[in-house]
Amino acid sequence: MMDEGTELSVTIAQIVQKLKGSNLHSQLERQAKECLQRPEIQLEDLKEDVKEFLKKSGWETKLQNAVYRELNVLPPPSHPEAPAEHIKEPLAYMRKAQGSWEKRILKSLNSMCTELSIPLARKRPGNEQKELLSKWNEMGTDEPDLSHFRPVYAPKDFLEVLINLRNPNYDSSDQPSSKSHWGLIQVPLKVKDIPELRESFAELGLNSGQLGIDDTTQVPADMFESEHAGIGRKVLIEQDSAAAEQYIRQGCPNELRAELWALILNATNEPEDILYYEQLKSGVLHHDLLVDNLIYKDVKLTASNDDYYFVFEDYLYQVLLCFSRDTVVLEHFNYNSATPPKSYIQGKLGLEDYAVVYPPNGVIPFHGFSMYVAPLCFLYNEPSKLYTVFREMYVRYFFRLHSISSFSSGIVSLCLQFESLLQTHLPQLFYHLREIGAQPLRIAFKWMVRAFSGYLATDQLLLLWDRVLGYNSLEILAVLAAAVFAFRAQNLMEVTSLAAAEAVLADLSTLKVMPLLQIFLFATIM
Repeated sequence: MMDEGTELSVTIAQIVQKLKGSNLHSQLERQAKECLQRPEIQLEDLKEDVKEFLKKSGWETKLQNAVYRELNVLPPPSHPEAPAEHIKEPLAYMRKAQGSWEKRILKSLNSMCTELSIPLARKRPGNEQKELLSKWNEMGTDEPDLSHFRPVYAPKDFLEVLINLRNPNYDSSDQPSSKSHWGLIQVPLKVKDIPELRESFAELGLNSGQLGIDDTTQVPADMFESEHAGIGRKVLIEQDSAAAEQYIRQGCPNELRAELWALILNATNEPEDILYYEQLKSGVLHHDLLVDNLIYKDVKLTASNDDYYFVFEDYLYQVLLCFSRDTVVLEHFNYNSATPPKSYIQGKLGLEDYAVVYPPNGVIPFHGFSMYVAPLCFLYNEPSKLYTVFREMYVRYFFRLHSISSFSSGIVSLCLQFESLLQTHLPQLFYHLREIGAQPLRIAFKWMVRAFSGYLATDQLLLLWDRVLGYNSLEILAVLAAAVFAFRAQNLMEVTSLAAAEAVLADLSTLKVMPLLQIFLFATIM
């Protein structure tokens, strides 16, 4: 283990290295050079004067936000001698399971490619490029034949892999029977109990004002909302990511949400961001990828059939097609347990010199993937801004929901967290459902993999995602899943089959997120 000083030095070095080649770095250099012409800059106090100028002109805050962004995505500092794969995922059995899962996905993609005699990628003829450009804003009206395409995998396939995860060095029979875990996830990871969760989510307490709660005993709801919105506007004026993250823990006013989320994520929409988005769009126009059909198919199967999201069909195609070409996304594999899939140039199979990442962003979409984007369409109507925010949400949070890892906000830990909460606080319900063959995780897994998108009403989903961003953690998803079971416990105790249990929990669109979370976390009798 490293001491705190060494850890800090390693982190600073990593952040400096990351920011050195960034657009922000060149902008700061340019501003510093330009300010040398100003009369108030004195040679004898050059360093301090330049720093003061950058502070007054807002560049210091932009640098702070960029550093804060890196701190939020960087893995915990590891020993300088640690191999790269240990930084991505410290547990060998998790790495092995992730590797096997990746091979299965790639095999499924390649077999589809062979069956349908469709190349993984091809250059579009000129007339096809013109046609796609002409209907770029109305791609939903085009109905390509997608009947032969199937999702590479669905959440239930992924769940089966997680259920079979085992630590070869751990013998569960050593544990006292009273402590045995009744759930499907049988790996020994540390998850939080209710007192620890109360501490983590202290701002959600019953005595704190919350957006998403209609009646608060301390302050009338409309007075709290008005005061909270006023503070939010001040946070936006300051343009401080860390302050915005803290602020949003109590919820975000609808009119400020788009700007505050972008500030927390440090997702900008400068001319260079718009230009980059246009370059990605050009990549879509010039080349047709097999995964494009998977994106079309997924949107048709999910968002197009959703009462809230069907109107955003065109936006979803635009964002997801551009996302598949974005090589910037590859950077997140430095801290993701997954490895980007590779393909080989025709006739060069097995020759590493001819291997290319496929798709270019390294992410193969699965059934329901488009639902990560759909809720953001309510906040951003400019495609380049929508795109930048989604990409940042993905590389910060969503990738963890379909990667096998031991990370505390990873899907394995979330599943274990959910089952532990349910077993500890609703043992009778858990036992009953288990006995009738309706393991709770089989129902809740799809909610968590999609971060509840497509299951909750949109206003409630956005209140939930406020807290994901505010606490920079996905743990709240597991807590909400357990809270939903607690809320429907009476009905669930009467069911006698998995189908009946699923029917009780089929419609979550009437649920109110914040009361459920507060009651489960802070009104549960210990």
